[in-house]
Amino acid sequence: MGERKTREGVVVSDAMQKTRVVRIERVYRHPRYERVVRTSRKLKAHDEANASRVGDRVLIEETRPLSREKRWRIREILGRAS
Repeated sequence: MGERKTREGVVVSDAMQKTRVVRIERVYRHPRYERVVRTSRKLKAHDEANASRVGDRVLIEETRPLSREKRWRIREILGRAS
């Protein structure tokens, strides 16, 4: 079996119960123009204990579909918001 995908991101919303919106940022160099490009996408992640807050840096992992848009779960909180 393959490993589950993991991503690192920042919690941008904690308004829902047991769900967090996590922004994952990707920084890469454009193949033709050599300019540094920053893109981000927001994913909904399951947080069973409601432990994370806005601004926290978290590690999320792929899981089975938990709802219509939730396919990720928070594995651990890497850093707290200052």
